[in-house]
Amino acid sequence: MSSPGERQARRLAAEQRTAPTRRHLARGFACGLALLCLGAAGAWTGIVRAQVPSLLPLAERAAIQAVISAQMDAFGRDAGDEAFAFASPGIQALFGSAAHFMDMVRAGYQPVYRPRAAAFGELLDWDGRLVQTVRVVGPDGAAVVALYDMERQPDGSWRISGCSLVRQPAGEA
Repeated sequence: MSSPGERQARRLAAEQRTAPTRRHLARGFACGLALLCLGAAGAWTGIVRAQVPSLLPLAERAAIQAVISAQMDAFGRDAGDEAFAFASPGIQALFGSAAHFMDMVRAGYQPVYRPRAAAFGELLDWDGRLVQTVRVVGPDGAAVVALYDMERQPDGSWRISGCSLVRQPAGEA
């Protein structure tokens, strides 16, 4: 028989061995949940136009579009550290590294990772969040609307706090 102290030490050692697995599962779950929520929100926009155009000044709109353009440019050059720098602190914390972030982008965001064409649409005020729409033609030729959730930083700069891709019907490309 072992003492309560020995049992606790073994339990703690076992938890430490499994902690990375739990952390990765938690990160994956949180990411999946965030993407699911954003995807559901994106699908909803095709049904109800509850959002309204933002009244943000032109210079701020240009700054937001510059961040998105710069990240897409970094994706095109496989400059992971640079692309990751345009993500909000929350997204950076969620993925932990540029490598993990780029793995996610390559796996699930081919239209913005390797776009054939991209054009900015409306900047929307969506329940207090700013969402920049970007019409994108992906590498497969399929048209999507990328909904970029933007977050102002304490220094006044903009970062990307989420992106949802909404496939467009064939006639709307």
